[in-house]
Amino acid sequence: MTEQDDRAAAERLVEVHARIEAAEAEADRPRGAVSLIAVSKTFSADVIEPVIHAGQRVFGENRVQESLGKWPALKERYPDIELHLIGPLQTNKVKEAVGLYDAIQSVDRDKLARVLAKEMDAQDRRLRLFVQVNTGAEPQKSGILPQETAAFVRRCQDEYGLEIAGLMCLPPAGEPPAPHFALLAKLAGEAGLTGLSMGMSADYEIAIAHGATHVRVGSAVFGARAKQT
Repeated sequence: MTEQDDRAAAERLVEVHARIEAAEAEADRPRGAVSLIAVSKTFSADVIEPVIHAGQRVFGENRVQESLGKWPALKERYPDIELHLIGPLQTNKVKEAVGLYDAIQSVDRDKLARVLAKEMDAQDRRLRLFVQVNTGAEPQKSGILPQETAAFVRRCQDEYGLEIAGLMCLPPAGEPPAPHFALLAKLAGEAGLTGLSMGMSADYEIAIAHGATHVRVGSAVFGARAKQT
């Protein structure tokens, strides 16, 4: 880690925050209405640390096992870090997930909701939870179908005693994202939820225009990811 690394990370963060603030202003939303989640999947701790030094405190990861390899030590050094799981969660990883993350954005089935409730009680931890919605009804993708979202949120709240902070979506690749963001905002309103995690590097400004409260940005913060073979 060098001063040059810290400087580059700071410059990228300034640029992303400036674009978020411009999008908030364009949408007539208050400054600071949107939380930036820096998506650190595939990046090692020595790449993440300059971004922490530059002031970023909210991060997102896709896989529990990868997170366990780098975040416990980072969170010990920087206890004000807020770590979100934004990828799918298997029930056999729930114990580790509840111990490590501060928020889980991929609650997408009753069994997972049930196991999360039990494990949070066991560890006496209360995580922020988002329900993942499959807005495009894609068979290969996780998430509750739009027409089932309100009922699932109610079950999470009433049957499992979970506090649901909001909804999350990943629009289908190759489709305009705006209709999916609008649908997620509509579903959140119907469910009485205020949190909207939507928008990534290519479309977070569009998401902000549709009410996003959290945007998930990776390469614009960390630089290009190495190609995986």
